[in-house]
Amino acid sequence: MKKRLLSITKALALLVLANILASFFYTRLDLTEDGRYTLSQASINSVGAFSAPVIIDILLDGNLPPEFIKLKLETRQLLEEFASKNNNIKFNFVNPLEGASQIDGVITDLQGLGLTPTNVTIEQNGKVSQEIIFPWAMVNYNNSTVKVPLLKNKLGASTEERVNNSVQHLEYAFADAFTKLNIQEKKKIAIIKGNGELGDIFMADYLTSIRDYYNIGAITLDSVATNPEKVLEQLKGFDLALIAKPTETFTDEEKFILDQYITGGGKSLWLIDQVAMELDSLFNETGSAMAMPRNLNLNDFFFKYGVRLNTDLVNDLYFTQIVLATGEGNSSQYNPVPWYYNPMVFSKNDHSINNNLEAVRFQFTGSLDTLAGKYSKQILLSSSPLSKTEGVPKQIQLDVINTPPDKDLYNDGNKILGVLIEGAFQSTFLNRVKPLKLNKIVDQGPENKMIVLSDGDLIRNQVRNGRPLELGYDKWTNNFFGNKEFLINCLNYLLDDTGLINIRNKKVSIPFLDEEKINDQKTKWQLINIGLPLCLTLIFGFLINAIRKKKYGV
Repeated sequence: MKKRLLSITKALALLVLANILASFFYTRLDLTEDGRYTLSQASINSVGAFSAPVIIDILLDGNLPPEFIKLKLETRQLLEEFASKNNNIKFNFVNPLEGASQIDGVITDLQGLGLTPTNVTIEQNGKVSQEIIFPWAMVNYNNSTVKVPLLKNKLGASTEERVNNSVQHLEYAFADAFTKLNIQEKKKIAIIKGNGELGDIFMADYLTSIRDYYNIGAITLDSVATNPEKVLEQLKGFDLALIAKPTETFTDEEKFILDQYITGGGKSLWLIDQVAMELDSLFNETGSAMAMPRNLNLNDFFFKYGVRLNTDLVNDLYFTQIVLATGEGNSSQYNPVPWYYNPMVFSKNDHSINNNLEAVRFQFTGSLDTLAGKYSKQILLSSSPLSKTEGVPKQIQLDVINTPPDKDLYNDGNKILGVLIEGAFQSTFLNRVKPLKLNKIVDQGPENKMIVLSDGDLIRNQVRNGRPLELGYDKWTNNFFGNKEFLINCLNYLLDDTGLINIRNKKVSIPFLDEEKINDQKTKWQLINIGLPLCLTLIFGFLINAIRKKKYGV
């Protein structure tokens, strides 16, 4: 009896000691093959500075279909990892429609906050119902709130792919939100004006979206002719220059100022149309318009960086639609039709900028060529294999939609539409006569980056009743494209010094049950999981009973 008490006492003592040691030496093990619960250092850094509670409300609770239950579970486990790095991270799951007397009113209020709902079909006990789900999280810190989308859609994606895309995006989405709330000093972006660039209303949604990360200001190049030193000094106060769809020629003096800004270390994002053509110009009596080359005087500028912008139009069998009206008056009908000059571009997922993106919409885009040189070049987006280019000048007609395309002509695709250039940039005007005098001219710069895109309308949002719509949303077809996310990724990569954007390279693969095998082998596995344990229990019971009788005679 004493030996038994001593053994029990030792076991209890060891248990208490183990618990005491565990309170001092805390650790978590990630046994997943892809390490999806192991946070990157950039993610850990994003929560390190919180000194007050961060409350996260995840609007993902209630009667959910299996794919959303999986997303909920993965979200919980990821947030537990964040909470293990900083115990100020608190989260809870809520159903925003639970107990609401006016559900339509709640839905309207949530949509007013920019939370887009998702309609899902739920099958339960042989009954099919439609449910509205808001797959969003609200991260609250002090008096600030950041919205985090949990569902990552992709055109044509299966249920499994949709969940994988969403889970793969989770760490970046939350780390990005934490970073926004922690930003102490924002970097500055200059919106270049003076050469017929897009008006503010057509970039309003994009500029509003990036204000969480950056401060934004406008720099007009008109003053270069009278006071170039002042313009360059102002430009140097910004970390990046955004040039969106210029339509007027750049003078050599303006190019030199931009050259000195870039050679001095300034980042740049260029959205350039080499061809003058707009869809609106086709809506006339003839239904046609002439696509003409646009002279921006930038060819030599980009040639120095190893990029050539071609004066052509990309015609692609992977297209986005436009809507045309037929009939008159009250009998008018609006029908979506194929439009081969608006390529629908799918990412190759080979860089943190383009990884896990929805399809991007281009409109009357041209092609790019990359040239051999000392700078590193990464193709970010390209047209489909079933595409071709058409030279300009060219007459573009609306009735092209009535002519079936000759697929044999679409044999020279994969045209480059966007490229990232990296390296220690040299001045474009090196060993050339300088167009103006400056106090200090830089011929060789530090390591730098720029992105060149061959469509100025990538950044253009549509307008309804004088108000800008979300970038990437097409009000005519009610489709969403990935333009905004892609362009935000471009900025984040160019200006990100923390490595946060690189989290997007993380690959996650979640195993799913095979529905066909479930149906075919359902009875077998039910017998194994229920019947086998019962049989084993009975067998061991009989054996133990037989041994006891043999040994003790009872």
